[in-house]
Amino acid sequence: MNNKKVRSIIIYKVYFEDFFIKQRKKVKEKIIWTFELIEEIPKVPETYLKHIEGTDGLYEIRVKHSRNIYRIFCFFDKGKLIVLMNGFEKKTQKTPKKEIEKALNIKNEYEQENK
Repeated sequence: MNNKKVRSIIIYKVYFEDFFIKQRKKVKEKIIWTFELIEEIPKVPETYLKHIEGTDGLYEIRVKHSRNIYRIFCFFDKGKLIVLMNGFEKKTQKTPKKEIEKALNIKNEYEQENK
């Protein structure tokens, strides 16, 4: 990787940290690797960053480690800035509605504070 950032990732409040600190070392390393990839490559494949259908600008960062799947919700602010929100380990095919609602509430909170 060329270390030239295309976009930046920031953490909003403690939502992401609460999720991150509970993860094993190898999972944390994979999450960080995925963040670096997202920051550095111009067109990020949906394998790593995907818009959540039916939402207004909500995305999920997708991390796979061995057979476990993790999702970290985020959204874009000012185009090139990715704001991280809550994360969870995905156990089912569909993303749980309560996790999406939580992310939308956090996004709304962020937007209210940054008007």
